Amino acid sequence: MAMTIHVDIVSAEKEIWSGPATMVFAPGEMGELGIAPRHTPLLTRLKAGEVRVQDQHGAEESYFISGGILEIQPHVVTVLTDTAVRAEDLDEAAAIKAREEAEEHMADQKSDMDYAKAKIELAEAAAMMETIKKVRGRK
Repeated sequence: MAMTIHVDIVSAEKEIWSGPATMVFAPGEMGELGIAPRHTPLLTRLKAGEVRVQDQHGAEESYFISGGILEIQPHVVTVLTDTAVRAEDLDEAAAIKAREEAEEHMADQKSDMDYAKAKIELAEAAAMMETIKKVRGRK
């Protein structure tokens, strides 16, 4: 039996996924992180993107997160995020609309705060579109 690590993916609303995994991949701010059982403890920020969880049988579950915090302990990985959605449940039309609205907000900036918020919204929409493409490519 493969060694496992316990994974919790938690959004502001609810626990999205919890269980054993043999590997976890997460979008760290400095690049993708690969986390195996007995990984060195780490606390880092995550950017918007795809979190993949590989179970003992090699099957992968994918989740879109809007960014957040990743805590790694030798036997537990916790992903804390404002928003998390199963990648298969993402709505491409909604992601395209969100990207278009963010681009409009960036063009129609009234202050630095408006621009910064629009930039974050655009990054999230782009990450959502990228996650949709990746999930479709694996099927």
